[in-house]
Order: sequence, then structure tokens, then C-alpha cells
Amino acid sequence: MTTPFAVLLAWCVPLTVIDARTRRLPDLLTLPGAAGTLGYAAGGGRLAPALAGALLLAGPYLLIHLGAPSACGAGDVKLAVGLGAAAALGGARAWLAAAIAAPILTALAATALLTRGAPRGQPVPHGPAMCGATLLALALSG
Repeated sequence: MTTPFAVLLAWCVPLTVIDARTRRLPDLLTLPGAAGTLGYAAGGGRLAPALAGALLLAGPYLLIHLGAPSACGAGDVKLAVGLGAAAALGGARAWLAAAIAAPILTALAATALLTRGAPRGQPVPHGPAMCGATLLALALSG
């Protein structure tokens, strides 16, 4: 396991646990993680692809949040900045795999919650799926 991947994993684990338990992603974790990922990219001369990945992933989450705030929180948007940047550092295929897998995994989680008797309208945590999809895409990319 490379050091950058280990750091990303160490960032994603608490985010996943917190979001699964509370349905919230704290700024205390999302913002420094996004800044750290972009800083790492800048230090390696790869800021442009990281920024593109961050914007391309955060953009749709932002639109969903603005249109239906109960469906996607602001924390999800902030998390998408860091994860979009990280996935982009793995290449276009890794970014695309993470971007496609995250909403699919979120939908599967929502279905599982409903079949277990969770009340309708309860927020579905996006963070675990977003983190899992990104980590898996990066692990498979090389």
C-alpha cells in the first residue's frame, strides 16, 4: 500500500463511520482532506487534473444539493472535492469508475436501509459509498 493511498484510507475511514452513524460529514474532516489532496497534487505537479476531477465530481453533487438539499448534503459536496481530486490522480478511468460507482452504491445502501425497515425520507449517507468507490477505483487502477 502506498503512502498516499494509506493517507486517503485513513481520511475515509472516520468519514465513513461518522456519516453512517450521524448522516453528517463534518467540515473538520472534509475541508482539510480536500485541501490536503489538492496540496499533494500541486506538490507533484498534477494540480490541473486534480482540480478538474474535483470540480467535475463536486459539480453534480452541488446541483443535487441545491435542487434537493434533503437528498444530498453540503458535506457530500465538500467530500466530493477531495475525492474527485484523489480519483483524478489515479487517471481518467479511476475517476470515471469512482464517479459512476458512488451513486450506484448509495442507491444500494438506500435500498438496504428501506428493506431493513428504515423510515422513508430518512437521509441516506453518501459518504461511505463515495469513499468506498474512490478507494476501490484507485486500488484497481494500479
